[in-house]
Amino acid sequence: MKRVYFSIILPLFAIVLCAQSYSLNELRTMALENNKQLKVSKIQQDIAADAVREAKTKYLPRVNAMAGYDLFSREISILNNRQKAALNNVGTNAVNNLQPHIGNAIAAMQAQGVITAQEAAQLGAIAQQMGQKISEKGDAIGHDFERAFRTNTHNIFAGNILVTQPVYMGGAITAANKMARISRDMAANNSDNLRQATLLALDNAYWMAVSLKNKERLANEYLSLVKKLSDDVNKCIREGVATRADGLKVDVAVNEAEMAVTRVENGVALTKMYLCQLCGMPLDSGITLADEGRESRVESQGSRGEEESLSDSLHSRRPEVRLLENAIDMSKQSTKLIQALYRPHIALTGGVIVSNPSIYNGFERKFKENWNVGILVQMPIWSWYEGRYKIRMGRSATRIAELELQDAREKISLQVAQCRFKLDEARKRLVKANSNMRSAEENLRCANIGFQEGVMTVTNVMEAQTAWQKAETQRIDASIDVILAQTELRHALGIE
Repeated sequence: MKRVYFSIILPLFAIVLCAQSYSLNELRTMALENNKQLKVSKIQQDIAADAVREAKTKYLPRVNAMAGYDLFSREISILNNRQKAALNNVGTNAVNNLQPHIGNAIAAMQAQGVITAQEAAQLGAIAQQMGQKISEKGDAIGHDFERAFRTNTHNIFAGNILVTQPVYMGGAITAANKMARISRDMAANNSDNLRQATLLALDNAYWMAVSLKNKERLANEYLSLVKKLSDDVNKCIREGVATRADGLKVDVAVNEAEMAVTRVENGVALTKMYLCQLCGMPLDSGITLADEGRESRVESQGSRGEEESLSDSLHSRRPEVRLLENAIDMSKQSTKLIQALYRPHIALTGGVIVSNPSIYNGFERKFKENWNVGILVQMPIWSWYEGRYKIRMGRSATRIAELELQDAREKISLQVAQCRFKLDEARKRLVKANSNMRSAEENLRCANIGFQEGVMTVTNVMEAQTAWQKAETQRIDASIDVILAQTELRHALGIE
């Protein structure tokens, strides 16, 4: 029993959920929360906010580190080959140069009788022994000197940490920060523009669906009328007071009415699918609109006095105008950024360099550091008037943006005037449509009575029904046109 109970209750509950009724304000709220394009604009705003934060970091110092290793096939040599050979043989060369002089001195002393021949031989042997020792010692010292001059640069390790602090960049950093803030404002204004466009599309689709739903009701009522007329005519044919031709005319009208019902039902379904897409819901949600269950009615969305007072702040409320103002500010900052390229740039630098081999105590195979601080100045001297031409181009772009802003303001004022004329015209059409509807209802009532009394033909009744349907259609269109005209006017005034 419980299983049967749930099998009945659950489908009914699902039908109730699918047929949930939504008011216009509820759909607008859902569209603002779930519309995919609005979600994209929100992400773009987040990106613009991060760009502002990134631009602020340009004021802060930069710290960069670099390290590297190089393997060279040959090392750097401070001495040439001749100098190396001289140092390696410095003792031998010195002794070779001194020995002839020592021999001559000993021979002279022997010739003068200062020393004997035996003593001269002994002195020569001693001098030769001493020269050999001096030669060996001098060559060793020279070789040590030659080794001391070696750089040992086959393997080089190096590292560097550099700190750079901008001092004056010609105004480029300030201009870049202002451009980032303008981009953030542009993202917000673009989001507002998309928001208003989405709400306008939603309002139009909502009231179009309400209009089609009323037309669906009208089509069903008209179908009921022609079916009732068809029954009456068939009775008259059986009684012999109407012809078969009259019956065929009514049958054609019934078929046309059924096709009209089908067309308007398809229109309602498509319009609701579009509403679901705008609200971020599945297309087959099967929503019901709060205003579709009753006849369309017109509610004023603001008096003429209120509209006039809103015109004073019209341009400030339109996101299109704010976007064009942002474009002017962006163009001005772009020109300043160009000017900054041709001004002096000043930055403070500081860091530490580490290398192996180090050169601060000869060439040592040790890591040694060297701190440094400095100032960097860059100043362009001559660029063949390149900067002048670029600045002139930037100012021309700013002038174009200013003219586009003036043109947009004029067009917006014209749009507001057109919307007001359109609203006045729609209101007048509604008054005439209501009057025509009353006349068509009276005409249809008289035609039905006349047909029942036998004083009017089937054609007269069909003409009265067609006139009633046309008048009701015009009344529905006029009523919805007033609401849509009010919606367009509020959009033109920048009111959500």
